Amino acid sequence: MAKTKQSVMLTGQALLEKVKELEHLSKAEKAKACGYATVTKNGQDRINLMKFLNAWMEAADINLDPKGSGKGGRSASYRVSVQSNGNLLIGSAYTQLMGLKPGDKLEIKLGRKHIHLRQIEDDEDDEDDATEE
Repeated sequence: MAKTKQSVMLTGQALLEKVKELEHLSKAEKAKACGYATVTKNGQDRINLMKFLNAWMEAADINLDPKGSGKGGRSASYRVSVQSNGNLLIGSAYTQLMGLKPGDKLEIKLGRKHIHLRQIEDDEDDEDDATEE
């Protein structure tokens, strides 16, 4: 099998125009036509679809990963596990969503399938303390 000449990878406006022109083709065929394919030692075409899609998104000014757009770390999964000491730890992601600050008090209500947490206002807590005496 004869080696085919590797074409130049299109970028920017040229890539956008070529993709628009080839809208009837599959992603792989578009990538190959735009130069995002190489020929392996065995003579087979190897299409670099990821490189093509990244170049297309950059040309179209699509940014899926803006720098500094958010905080690092994990996101809330809304699932927790009981720790080995029997404690149930509620992470900072949840306390931030609830707008809680250090020292805030919560009322725990147990339902049949739920545990409800309700923030208690300081004056509400004081009234409860006064009735207990």
